[in-house]
Amino acid sequence: MGRYGRLARMRQMDPQRDFEQIYRWITQYEFPRDYLHGTSVAFLRDYGVPRISRLLDRTQEFERAGQKRYDDTVLIAYEMVRDGMDSEHGRAAARHLNRIHGRYRILNEDFLYVLATTVVGPKRWIDRFGWRPLCAQETETLALVGRRMGEMMGISGVPRHYAEFERMHDAYEREMFAYDPANRRVAAATLRVMAAWYPAPLRKIAVRASLAVLDEPLLRALGFRPQPVWVRAVVHRTFRLRAACIRLLPARPERFPRGPKPRTYPFGWTLDDLGPHWAQSRPLEPLRDEGPASGTPADPEVADPEPPGTEPSAQKPSDRRRRQGGYRSPAAPAVRAPREETP
Repeated sequence: MGRYGRLARMRQMDPQRDFEQIYRWITQYEFPRDYLHGTSVAFLRDYGVPRISRLLDRTQEFERAGQKRYDDTVLIAYEMVRDGMDSEHGRAAARHLNRIHGRYRILNEDFLYVLATTVVGPKRWIDRFGWRPLCAQETETLALVGRRMGEMMGISGVPRHYAEFERMHDAYEREMFAYDPANRRVAAATLRVMAAWYPAPLRKIAVRASLAVLDEPLLRALGFRPQPVWVRAVVHRTFRLRAACIRLLPARPERFPRGPKPRTYPFGWTLDDLGPHWAQSRPLEPLRDEGPASGTPADPEVADPEPPGTEPSAQKPSDRRRRQGGYRSPAAPAVRAPREETP
């Protein structure tokens, strides 16, 4: 297959029918590393919102087990699409994710934003630093996968098309980005995780390179100063040189997909390995389009009672019904709005 062979095939495909196949080509063949880079930037964007970062700061998940937290987030999304999103395995992964996130009460608008970062982030990264920009079919595929994930999580008001995701993403950031000390602490912990992927002498360079690709509104919200112009120029040119080199390579053969390579699980993983240990004691609930597992169906607008020792809920159930609550998106940390931030 030539370098642009899959692109030619995708342009003849219907994303509404073939979005899962197109998504596999994007993430495992055409742009495997770029997709992950875009997802990593999406994680950092979440921390520009104080009511998201404050919970993560309290739980200390990235401080205590940052690599596992990162790997679990990537792997659950992978497991949902591995055999098809409506396969039994895909549904089992969604139910497991719902079990984890059902512990928290979160505003629906926050769910939507985090979901949007997993759609918009990879698209913008690939268009900027990938070996070619995404075609229309690939772009719409990201939106369709995001939409289906949102439906499986019980999120209300999920956009139908990429342009809608992008508008919602940008409008939310304009309104909600603000500096908070928790933003910087959680972002710094995440950057330490990313820096640890490189040899010790390169870790400071890796952190500076990561900051050099972030926009100024996000840097202000995280409490970091912009990198010098020359650093940004060097980093951007390096990524573009990398893209030019990849463009000259042959296409990845079909028999060699690039799957996730989590550092936490060198010998493999199961669904039960993913997520915090306390999740295993929580009951599984059926998805919104499934019948009740036993007794009454799950109510996606009201979270389960929180275990002893957790923070007080951010909202009353009646408030959440008015705001149309749901579950967290699959590629981002579970969060809950602090009491003082709730309207």
